[in-house]
Amino acid sequence: MTYNRRLYYKISLIKGSNLVEYADKTVLIDKQGILFATPKIPYRYTPQSQDQSGSFCVFTKEFLSKSKTGLIIDELPIYQPNSDFVYQLNDEQYQEMEEVFKKMNTELSSDYAFKYDLLRNYVLELIHKGQKLKSMESIPNAANAASRITSLFIELLERQFPIESNAQVIQLKSPLDFATSLGIHVNHLNKVLKETTSRSTIEIINGRIAEEAKILLKQTKWNVSEIAFALGFDEVSHFSNFFKRHTKLSPLKYRN
Repeated sequence: MTYNRRLYYKISLIKGSNLVEYADKTVLIDKQGILFATPKIPYRYTPQSQDQSGSFCVFTKEFLSKSKTGLIIDELPIYQPNSDFVYQLNDEQYQEMEEVFKKMNTELSSDYAFKYDLLRNYVLELIHKGQKLKSMESIPNAANAASRITSLFIELLERQFPIESNAQVIQLKSPLDFATSLGIHVNHLNKVLKETTSRSTIEIINGRIAEEAKILLKQTKWNVSEIAFALGFDEVSHFSNFFKRHTKLSPLKYRN
């Protein structure tokens, strides 16, 4: 599985040796484990053996909305940006998790009128079981970590584009936003990007926003305020000043 856009949450019960890479961490699942993936944190998952099996469930934030569960999923400890979301399981723990997946699978094919309420409870059971598990030790690998952090940063940046609707607004705008999503200190992120790209975090972010602004000015009929809002600017004047710094032209002059 490469770093890619995920719009869903995923719980994967895994049997087999696998390497999981995220932020500046590399974790080896030796025999069996469970992984709680969120759309906010990209990761790479690499099988280390041919013998692989397991189960997974996929769900959206709306499926576990506060109105249905009383919980806000992104506030749960296991889905925090700095959380360790992959865990090694012993045989007993694996069997416990597997039993929940079996009940979910059975319920999916039933005609019970309230089966999705029951499925929500099973998903929450998996999450609560996961939050009780002990996090795994990361494997030291500084060289690969720098390359991986750069790839993860670029993936997070690019997943916000293209802007296809004037109701779409980018959410990650500052170095701190990206560092928080990656679960690392902002100074460490800037140091890594300087080493791997020779550019600062803010230079890369602003450069990409400026490129998107050019595209929107040339390829849409949106007014400047709509474009400014979509690119995360609260004031049109702030966007105009930003655009001039990067192109030496005002947005309207560039469009015309």
